[in-house]
Amino acid sequence: MIILGIDPGYERLGVAILEKKKGKEELLFSDCIKTSAKIPFNERLFILGKELEKIIKKWKPDATAVEKLFFTTNQKTAMMVSEIRGLIIYLAMLHKTRLYEYTPLEIKTAVVGYGKAEKRQVEHMVKTILNIQNKKRYDDETDAIACALTCSACLPNK
Repeated sequence: MIILGIDPGYERLGVAILEKKKGKEELLFSDCIKTSAKIPFNERLFILGKELEKIIKKWKPDATAVEKLFFTTNQKTAMMVSEIRGLIIYLAMLHKTRLYEYTPLEIKTAVVGYGKAEKRQVEHMVKTILNIQNKKRYDDETDAIACALTCSACLPNK
């Protein structure tokens, strides 16, 4: 099974492709799709959609796991990230992947075992679980990998 994990954002959109075979996970690809603050939001949305669709077409995921929003202060940012999530959901449904959504608490609990874990703890467990190199990653990319791992843990072994 191929799982696409996504950490939604419009400056940086974290993406990860995880393969689950016989209960074992392997990271096939991860990256951050970046956009410039110098261009209008509608263009950023278009760029993110185009790049995400390329990834979906290349890897043909069976499932898409996306992090749910959790905002306490900046409503403008929350609205824009909500629009990105709408784009992600649309593309997942368009390409007939099963969609799963997880809160940050659920992701941290699945990966670290503690829902209030710090970013560095999530990063450490992602590297440990997948036995991956110490490649420097943005937090968004690591969060996308963690989201994909959460989905893998919630799905039956295949």
